[in-house]
Amino acid sequence: MPTPASSWTQGLDFPSRLFESGGNDYELYEEDDEFVLTVELPGFDPAEITASWDSGVLNIAAEHEDEERGTRRTYHRRFRFPKTVDEDGIEAAYQNGILTVRLPAVVDAAVTGTEIEIES
Repeated sequence: MPTPASSWTQGLDFPSRLFESGGNDYELYEEDDEFVLTVELPGFDPAEITASWDSGVLNIAAEHEDEERGTRRTYHRRFRFPKTVDEDGIEAAYQNGILTVRLPAVVDAAVTGTEIEIES
């Protein structure tokens, strides 16, 4: 059964494990020209969660310290995106234990890199 991400990763050589929900703690799909990532982070306070974007990689980190029980919970995961994302349009919200990150895809973006002249 194909994963929701398979439509935009078809033909690209990305390790499939990046798009599998092995831990079942996140879901990633594409909707209306944007990627939507939901991550289950129950028990965390929004101030304990950090989301950052760097060169096509979204980093999600969270740390919660329970002083009464003497325990500490941490979460860290990286998500690499194969399409160009509008960095200025990324939005994140945390509600009912679920972090939702919306990453708008740049429509018809040219492939980044240097064009190589083809001689004939």
